[in-house]
Amino acid sequence: MADLKSTFLKVYSVLKSELLEDPAFEWTDDSRQWVERMLDYNVPGGKLNRGLSVIDSYKLLKEGKELTEEEIFLASSLGWCIEWLQAYFLVLDDIMDNSHTRRGQPCWFRLPKVGLIAANDGIILRNHIPRILRKHFRNKPYYVDLLDLFNEVEFQTASGQMIDLITTIEGEKDLSKYTLSLHRRIVQYKTAYYSFYLSVACALLMSGEQLDNHIDVKNILVDMGIYFQVQDDYLDCFGAPETIGKIGTDIEDFKCSWLVVKALELCNEEQKKALHENYGKPDPANVAKVKALYKELDLQGVFAEYESKSYEKLVTSIEAHPSKAVQAVLKSFLGKIYKRQK
Repeated sequence: MADLKSTFLKVYSVLKSELLEDPAFEWTDDSRQWVERMLDYNVPGGKLNRGLSVIDSYKLLKEGKELTEEEIFLASSLGWCIEWLQAYFLVLDDIMDNSHTRRGQPCWFRLPKVGLIAANDGIILRNHIPRILRKHFRNKPYYVDLLDLFNEVEFQTASGQMIDLITTIEGEKDLSKYTLSLHRRIVQYKTAYYSFYLSVACALLMSGEQLDNHIDVKNILVDMGIYFQVQDDYLDCFGAPETIGKIGTDIEDFKCSWLVVKALELCNEEQKKALHENYGKPDPANVAKVKALYKELDLQGVFAEYESKSYEKLVTSIEAHPSKAVQAVLKSFLGKIYKRQK
């Protein structure tokens, strides 16, 4: 895996130097330095799971055949397109949420001299994706499908973000809007498509497959993405900050979290009143009251049951798939997230 990661990072350097020499723009030293610093700060800093998953999935679809150097380069390039997409979302997300840190360092827009130039940097990150695709995939039979896929997933993600943002508008905080179906819709669009489906879809297209023939694969991956986000919501409250690498703020931020939706389903009138009074308030005393209520309702037990049921359901769906290679891809994804602690 470490070897794969170092190969993957080498491809980042190649793509970056190509983008910094893009002939469609007349570069100056200042502009080149700005874009290089912006890329290095925002693109390769995460866990790179989404990008590496393209290579993993493609390998599994090839059923043990040794990949050529070109195949590794192309799968890595698609992986980096997903990491670029992620960077674009995060740079703009942090501005919208007025966040302070990301991946253990200050958000890009918080840096001196950057500020709201970060909004344009987000647009540049987004525009790098078709530049990479055009340079390396233009002569591939699946080129148009790739462009279409990235456009589709970007639209779905931005729409999911929009539902998330309009449900937490300041001054319109209304817990009664929070239901399991709203939670599912936000997660499906905001996270599941680009974090789970996109990597596998890229690998399928590279393997010569038509995505229309794999709607069942998309559905399983969307369900996996929802399960992943429920884990995330759970860890935000019950995970150890030293393990998950951040201090959860879903309660303070009035997030439509799986926990609050479940609490609303399970609580009596008195508990519901306490939830309405304390949820979405920044004061640690209010947060503590919400957490105490979650413990009272045994949401840890409710989550454990949800986790085992979801896992069984996913395994059953995966094993019903006719292709052993596709099963292997889906099982590898599930194995990475089942019972995770961070």
